Amino acid sequence: MSLREKIAAGKFVVCAELGPPQSCDDGVIRKKAGCFRGVVDAVNITDNQTAIVRLSSIAAGRILLEEGVEPIVQMTCRDRNRIAIQSDLLGAAAMGIENLLCLTGDHQKFGDHPEARGVFDLDSIQLIAAVQQMNAGSLLSGQFLKKAPAFFIGAAANPFAEPLEMRLIRLEKKVRSGAAFIQTQPVFDLDQFSRWLELVRGRGLHEKSAILAGVLPVRSAKALEYMAREVPGMRINPRYLERMRTAAEPQEEGVAIAVEIIGALRAMAGVAGIHLMPVMWESITPRIIQEAGLMPPEAPAPACAPCAGEENPINP
Repeated sequence: MSLREKIAAGKFVVCAELGPPQSCDDGVIRKKAGCFRGVVDAVNITDNQTAIVRLSSIAAGRILLEEGVEPIVQMTCRDRNRIAIQSDLLGAAAMGIENLLCLTGDHQKFGDHPEARGVFDLDSIQLIAAVQQMNAGSLLSGQFLKKAPAFFIGAAANPFAEPLEMRLIRLEKKVRSGAAFIQTQPVFDLDQFSRWLELVRGRGLHEKSAILAGVLPVRSAKALEYMAREVPGMRINPRYLERMRTAAEPQEEGVAIAVEIIGALRAMAGVAGIHLMPVMWESITPRIIQEAGLMPPEAPAPACAPCAGEENPINP
């Protein structure tokens, strides 16, 4: 079953995330695929995350398909105008890629080319509507497509950024425009997430789009402190910071926290799955899924040794 079919069937789905390398080494993608194959339902491929140049998300998506892993390709509005976006999406569909996460994109000033000109011809809501129009058989120009794609469209949501009412309005617009699944920012404040989810249920959005709650395992107190201080829209319960600061083995504590959060999220009405974000720590995925009780019974033993380059300033 595809991700689309599993969500339609009401299965509690598990997505993960993969960061492409800052090189053209396809072997990195193929090795990381071993961390996910048979373990998760689909894998997000970031699109020049934090505005840092990396291997193309579409190319990486094709490599994952070859490795037997269902990809979710991210498409941001930062680097392309509507002509380039639609062209790239037709190319992705031609290569068999079906899942798409529509994002506005991190501002280029935060990346390794701060002098680059941001495009932002479309925003994420307009991008979702454009993809929905392509699915229906035409480009934004009105040009008819002889063969239309059939993208399963996703979008992002932040339950922790203020003002909350504006965030809910944007979420509703994304769902109305065609987003069939929503991946949230990492949850480190279950109380706030629960309040947001209650408002989502009140609007019936969880019935129109599958809510996949974000979970991010961290390896150190420094990583969590960095996110609390530097990442906009993050809200972290102080008890998690204290646990990481006092842990004898911070990586083990980070895994324990991720597993606990997954357990709490599974118990919340309206959560259709999780989106695990092991930032440059893909090799931890099978263990977390196993300890959270989400490992498919038919899953093979994953071939998942630590990957080269599993380090990042956000997750040291």
